[in-house]
Amino acid sequence: METNKFISNPFKPILNPTMIERNYFISQIPEISIELRNAIYHLTPEQFHYSYRPGGWTIQQIVHHVADNNVNAYLRFKRALTEEEPTASSYDQDAWAALDEYNHLPIEDSILLIETLHRRFFILCNSLQPDDFHKKLRTQTLDSLTLDIALQRLIWHDRHHIAHIHLAVANNHLVGGS
Repeated sequence: METNKFISNPFKPILNPTMIERNYFISQIPEISIELRNAIYHLTPEQFHYSYRPGGWTIQQIVHHVADNNVNAYLRFKRALTEEEPTASSYDQDAWAALDEYNHLPIEDSILLIETLHRRFFILCNSLQPDDFHKKLRTQTLDSLTLDIALQRLIWHDRHHIAHIHLAVANNHLVGGS
């Protein structure tokens, strides 16, 4: 395993969360965009090009990746609610991070997208019945998972990347710099 690639604990879902546990996960959705904004609000434009490890994504790439991943997660979630165990498409996240868009799009655009998606996700999740969270979706990499697990994975994923941002700032490692 590459150093610092996975700095948080591996994802370990609660397979059958109680209503209290599920509500706790739902309550974290709006908190994440606040945590992400707080992680970057004080950074200089140069610091957006810091990486958490040699060869790792820059802070700018991480923020854009989180936005892209959240768009995909939201669409997968809605498909699982309206279709019978749909197969969700996957994407090459490293190829997406290498696109020029990730280098030129202002970070604020992705932060606004994440905030908007999280408001919608929060409202959607709060409108569901407990049985809705047992609905499933299928992915090429994760196989079949319930919406309970998809929700937990979204929370874990976003916090995992926020930790990468904090590490990049602490390491003070400028990509392409010394």
